[in-house]
Amino acid sequence: MSAWAIVKLVLQIVLVVFSLLLTLLILMHKGKGGGLSDMFGGGLTQNAGSSGVAEKNLNRWTVIIALLWVAIIIGLGLMTKFSLA
Repeated sequence: MSAWAIVKLVLQIVLVVFSLLLTLLILMHKGKGGGLSDMFGGGLTQNAGSSGVAEKNLNRWTVIIALLWVAIIIGLGLMTKFSLA
């Protein structure tokens, strides 16, 4: 197994982990109202929302994980295009 194949395998595993983490982070966000979150009971917990600092940190982590997720997808695509692995 070549070094590029190992790198590709590691990136694929990290991509799966980041995909699950990103899904969980997105689901943890507070509903803004008027959308599907209200339809499924999101409107009932509006007063029990998180504080402003916690929400900002959740937003930061979501954006960071999303950017890393996109970078890994681009990297895997380039590896596949140029047949490095």
